[in-house]
Amino acid sequence: MNLQPTEFPSLPQRLSGLGELAENLWWSWNPSARMLFKMLNRQAWKESGHNPDKMLRELPPAILQTAAENQDYLRYYDVALSQFQKYMRNKRFGLLDDFPAADTVAVAYFSAEYGLHRSLPFYAGGLGFLAGDYLKECSDLTVPLVAVGFMYPDGYLHQKMREDGWQENITEPLDREAASISRVAAEDGRQLVVRVPRIEPPIHVGVWKVAVGRVSLFLMDTDIEVNDPWNRGISARLYTGDLEQRLRQEIVLGIGGAEVLETLGIKHSLLHLNEGHAAFALLERIRDRVQSGMSYAEALERVRRTTIFTTHTPVPAGHDVFPFYLLEKYLHSYWPALGLDRDTFFKLGIHPERPEAGFNMTAFALRLSKYRNAVSKRHGEISRQMWQSLWPGIPVDKAPIDSVTNGVHVPTWIEPKIKLLFDKYLGPGWVEDHDAPAVWQLIDKIPDEELWKTHYWLKIKLIDAIRERSRQRWAQDRANPSIALAGGALLDPSILTLGFARRFATYKRADLIFDDLERLKKLLNDRWQPIQVIFAGKAHPADDPGKRLLQRIFNASRDPALGGRIAFVEDYGEQLAQYLVHGVDVWLNTPQPPMEACGTSGMKAALNGVPQLSLMDGWWIEGYNGKNGWAFGQEAIDGNRDQADGAAIYHLLEEEVIPLYYQVSDEGVPHGWVRVMKESIRSNAARFSARRMVKEYTAKFYVSALSEISV
Repeated sequence: MNLQPTEFPSLPQRLSGLGELAENLWWSWNPSARMLFKMLNRQAWKESGHNPDKMLRELPPAILQTAAENQDYLRYYDVALSQFQKYMRNKRFGLLDDFPAADTVAVAYFSAEYGLHRSLPFYAGGLGFLAGDYLKECSDLTVPLVAVGFMYPDGYLHQKMREDGWQENITEPLDREAASISRVAAEDGRQLVVRVPRIEPPIHVGVWKVAVGRVSLFLMDTDIEVNDPWNRGISARLYTGDLEQRLRQEIVLGIGGAEVLETLGIKHSLLHLNEGHAAFALLERIRDRVQSGMSYAEALERVRRTTIFTTHTPVPAGHDVFPFYLLEKYLHSYWPALGLDRDTFFKLGIHPERPEAGFNMTAFALRLSKYRNAVSKRHGEISRQMWQSLWPGIPVDKAPIDSVTNGVHVPTWIEPKIKLLFDKYLGPGWVEDHDAPAVWQLIDKIPDEELWKTHYWLKIKLIDAIRERSRQRWAQDRANPSIALAGGALLDPSILTLGFARRFATYKRADLIFDDLERLKKLLNDRWQPIQVIFAGKAHPADDPGKRLLQRIFNASRDPALGGRIAFVEDYGEQLAQYLVHGVDVWLNTPQPPMEACGTSGMKAALNGVPQLSLMDGWWIEGYNGKNGWAFGQEAIDGNRDQADGAAIYHLLEEEVIPLYYQVSDEGVPHGWVRVMKESIRSNAARFSARRMVKEYTAKFYVSALSEISV
């Protein structure tokens, strides 16, 4: 495999390693590498969106030449480059040393989205950032994994709020030439183009590569000249609302993705599907084996024994189901290649309780995978209830769906100033051992004053960033001043600050805290112990109920009766998420149970010492210990539970959260509050890390599946 070289013509030879660093996302989770770019020019780093590839292309040559002659800068440069090169040289397979052959990787990981960095907007939300964190941790642990996904050149939607509070979607085309991404080159030097097998009329994909540390992520793009005009937009944007286009996407992602790996000569032992969007990759794996002479039954069993399927969706409507006529339109030539007839093929994807509904991608993936898991213990219970009918005669609690609770990539989501505290008091080796609970027992060594001072600085940083966004919106767009006020211009860092940031789907109940408006007003406007709430998040472009929910909150943020203490920060993305999970005082989570599969945003906040105020669903059922935050919603309620859950939030705020926050020592430190912050870190950091998660996937599934192959 060759890559079309990335050129930085202004880069002096002495600093040539900056180009190497810029093209590998290792820099995104290593502060020493990020600092190298920031030291060149802080304003340019800021204006590039913390994108070193873009920054190096735009910097005046004189700045780079000055850095190449600055001995202080060169000392930092040599150390960081040495760290990177040492990291990349370590090719040991770590957790899977005993299994892969020299010419294979162990695992091919397929996902519809990847949240890696804001300069590569191939994500919509939590599923994507979970996939991105997974790749980073596999790189850190030297797990031999290759990943496949889509480019989405027109897919990232920015959010702007109209004066009436309605969300507008602004599309930003990806600048492929100014991001940490490279074209994969064919033998003639041009970009590699691969045809999706057995699909007529033909569909082709151009292939790109993102280096995620030691892990290669290959992305497909249908916006290439060889495709018919109506096929060029297949990969244009993530999660299209057009059902036929979505089916075409999933065919290209699964079948096309498998063919890309075959064309590149990348052999893999296992297939790991992150949700059902790429499940058609199973067909291509079976077809390859049938073509090599296996019977369909033997090929199916070989594929099943080497496939891991992770489901993330406890909501029935969240699983893709396609009409049979669309399957026949696009895949009618495929089932003969497997030795199947039409009806036998369709039966692979029907839900036994709703066979007439269509071809269900999750049912298909569950049938054809031996290793299946949900993403939290509670989600495992719900998934076994949802899909038990696939295994008639087996009790619900014995349905073969395991669980591996999600985790977050600690080096990515730890705030650098919090990391400095951990470096000082937990010891220099804490990063390597951060999934060991014993490491976090040292958290009490951090003086309360230092942790609180650091947190308060991060809170000021958050509010300053929000105010700057409001200023820019008012100045650049000539927006109505009420929009700037709604965006957080009146926030006060001395006030207890709650944060709610996630996708605006109705089941997440973002407006639950507004259930009793008069009671909320008293909390917001209390003279001595007020609160403020920061909201952020996007509604799916096709989700009008979600947009109406968002509109209600946005308009509330402009209501003078709420004292300027409700803010809605538009255009929620990875950078704003970093500010929020580091800087708010409390992370608010209010889903309709049992619809929260996991909830990784809360884990990111907890890692940085931000306690949760959360309904008992998803990960918080496992994370809450009575001392590390606050929980409500434990009781079962028939019908609408909004009033009861809203009352529980008010009660906790009034009786526990607010008094504890404002109980401050003469030195200005809320020692009781800091105890909760420390317990949040101690109890959650190791347990909900991506390192623990990757090790669990490896031990539960990868080792078992590879052992079967080697027998």
